[in-house]
Order: sequence, then C-alpha cells, then structure tokens
Amino acid sequence: MEFLNPEQILNQLELTSGMLTADFGCGIGGWAIPLANKLKDGRVYAIDVQEEALSALKMKAEMAKVTNIKSIKANLEGGLGSLIQNDLLDLVLLTNLLFQVKNKKAIIEEAKRVLRPGGRILIVDWKPDSVVGPSEGRVDPAKIKEMAGDLGLSLDKEISAGNYHYGLIFIKP
Repeated sequence: MEFLNPEQILNQLELTSGMLTADFGCGIGGWAIPLANKLKDGRVYAIDVQEEALSALKMKAEMAKVTNIKSIKANLEGGLGSLIQNDLLDLVLLTNLLFQVKNKKAIIEEAKRVLRPGGRILIVDWKPDSVVGPSEGRVDPAKIKEMAGDLGLSLDKEISAGNYHYGLIFIKP
C-alpha cells in the first residue's frame, strides 16, 4: 500500500537549487522541509493560518538544520492572502489543502498571483474514490482542472501521487 511520499512527488518536478517557492497550508512542514532540502540556495515560504503548526515547523526545521524556510501566518482565502508579492515565485505547493478549504478557487487564484510567468503550481489532493482519508471536502481533479483553466492556468502534466491522491501541475502563462 503506497501512501503519500513528498520526496517521491518532489522528485517528479524539475527543481533547481535557487528556486523561490511557497507551501500553502504548510502545516508542520511535511512538504516544506523536504522541499527546502532540495533547494539549497532557494527559499520556501511556509504559509499556514495556525500559529501552532508554524511553531512546530520552526522547531522541526531547526532540528534538521534547515535554514531556508520563512514562515508566514496568513489566511490564504482572503485577497493577497499569502502576503507575498506578485509574480515572485517559481513554484507553489497546494498539497492536501483544497479538501480543507471552502473557497478552493481563491486559493488557486492566490497561487497564480504570486507565481512569475512560467511558474508552476503543484496540486496534490485526495482522490474522490479513495477508501481512506477525509469523508468531506474532496474535490474531483476534473473540477480542479476546470477552476485552474478558468483562471488562465494550463495543465502541464498529471503525476503519480500514490494510491490515495492525485497530482496535477499547472503553469502560469
């Protein structure tokens, strides 16, 4: 049984060491820390609405001697929700986030706002028919593709994300 493995999924992206990235809804760093480890000269903006999660992330990063993560406490569903400037980032992660939020399109729109042209969004979320995971809030990948398309994003590719999740990569034109 294959569960979600951030390392394997990040290995499917063309990451370079100096990239500027964000992990929206970073939680305690399950994706931010592996991403930061791959971006030796880059930066990961780790954004979450929960102070406790960001505190735990800071402690984990210190213990792992990861120094290229900047934590930001923010509500991503509001306008300019990430507090990051326009057209700055190379990559935004939306991993296991969309099933938890009411305004899914606002989150994708915020990811697009902070991306530079040619930047990418990785969306990983629960498959609608998965036998494990949350019972509510799951969103069909076809609906995500439709929302992203409405925002002017183009689907780059679908990637393997384990037995219970799907992975979609979108590009900002």
